[in-house]
Amino acid sequence: MFDIIEADITTLRVDAIVNAANETLLGGGGVDGAIHHAAGPELLAACRTQPQVAPGVRCPTGDARLTPGFDLPARWVIHTVGPVWRGGGHDEAALLAACYRHSLRLAREPDIASIAFPAISCGNYGYPGEQAAAIAGRETRAWLAEGAAPRRIVLCCFGSAVTEAYRAAHESAYRQEQRDDRV
Repeated sequence: MFDIIEADITTLRVDAIVNAANETLLGGGGVDGAIHHAAGPELLAACRTQPQVAPGVRCPTGDARLTPGFDLPARWVIHTVGPVWRGGGHDEAALLAACYRHSLRLAREPDIASIAFPAISCGNYGYPGEQAAAIAGRETRAWLAEGAAPRRIVLCCFGSAVTEAYRAAHESAYRQEQRDDRV
């Protein structure tokens, strides 16, 4: 099952939510700040226990880490670090795709059946919504086609402009798949 909704990700009753984090995992603005605030101080404490893989880096761009959800309705938080948009010539698309793949693979470990993603990198990191939406849709549809858990994926957007970009990208991909099936 695949849904695109406009909502506050911190309120969703799913097994896991994905945090568009920064490499330190110590909180920040946007989705990251909202998740840390809603989860309570235990989330920051859990993030601090993640080992640093480089000075100040607990999660490199494109990778993912798992913590409990603490005070959130979701049992788990999967933290992933999306790329900062630098014009598209610095592997941004591959790194963003890796965020989705690594988050979904990590969701297998505690047997997560439902997961919600924010619009990774579309806020402060400046990724163009239409391009990010196409990557998110492609990666999540490919995952669902494999039949692996999680079986329910929600793309949760904050704001109507991003939501519409995600819906338009999904509709475009669906129409293309229908044309490909007819050939």
